[in-house]
Amino acid sequence: MRYIIIGAGAIGATIGGRLTEAGAEVVLVARGAHAQALTADGLRLTTADGARVHRIPVVTGPAELGELRPDDVLLLTVKTQDAIAALDAWGDAEVAGGGTAAQRLPVLCAQNGVESERLALRRFARVYGVCVWLPATFLEPGVVSALCAPLTGILHIGLAAGGADARARRIAADLEGSGFEAPVVEDVMRWKYAKLLGNLGNAVQATTGPEPHPAKTALLLRAQREGRAVLGAAGIAYASDAQQAAARDGKVDQPPGVRGGSSWQSLRRGTGSIEADYLNGEISLLGRLHGVPTPVNDTLRHAANIFAREGLPPGAMSIEDLTALVDEASARA
Repeated sequence: MRYIIIGAGAIGATIGGRLTEAGAEVVLVARGAHAQALTADGLRLTTADGARVHRIPVVTGPAELGELRPDDVLLLTVKTQDAIAALDAWGDAEVAGGGTAAQRLPVLCAQNGVESERLALRRFARVYGVCVWLPATFLEPGVVSALCAPLTGILHIGLAAGGADARARRIAADLEGSGFEAPVVEDVMRWKYAKLLGNLGNAVQATTGPEPHPAKTALLLRAQREGRAVLGAAGIAYASDAQQAAARDGKVDQPPGVRGGSSWQSLRRGTGSIEADYLNGEISLLGRLHGVPTPVNDTLRHAANIFAREGLPPGAMSIEDLTALVDEASARA
């Protein structure tokens, strides 16, 4: 199989680099300065076992590859706000022997949130969810670090509509030979909904900074209480904290130090967009559908989007000011 990594940022480049090290055939899809750096200087990837440079083919879109191959695997690792454009571009790409990628090739949605699978299922016949536990950093074009040990990350894989198949097991085998644990599960979305609850604090970190603070923890817990309430009202199952801890225990330990997550990194790179609509916004959506107030997540989503839209630096708001905004919204709810 050839792996086409659509969105070679922190997650995509780490997976692509690790697969390359293990002998898999990989193509990275990137754009702008990042694509230029990857082409000119290679992927500079640092993991717990050191730094190295990988020379991996880089394209900006499907036209540069020509006809896709029947054994290609599309790994979607763009942020969810960029997923529709990517799915449309690659879904219409022709595959050797007839048909399009959307008709014939598997697409794996390796992103935070739960919306990309739904977007992909509207377009692709073969859609897999991937629950990503892979702390990684991408702040400079061509440079990515993922420092967890002894494994680089854990990637639960399964059919987005439920179940698993032989293709998922083949992909998992490649990933497990590349420094990851890749459990094949029948209920991958249950794991992704659990991860969503953890990601509700991304907006807090992006707007107030990654440094730990009791008030930040308190705000995350308030957002998660809303999240659990709306998932319960919607009848949506999710893996428990104990199940997640058992799955990760001693496998993906991070070295000491404060690091910004994916939303913080988006602001730091000045991308102009952030994934809050598909994290906190998912809770807001479900709350409105099922009659559950979500003032905490509404406020966090709104604040994060203002930061992205106006180009504000991450951490520019105090946790006291953010908490005050949440308290005001909660009092009105």
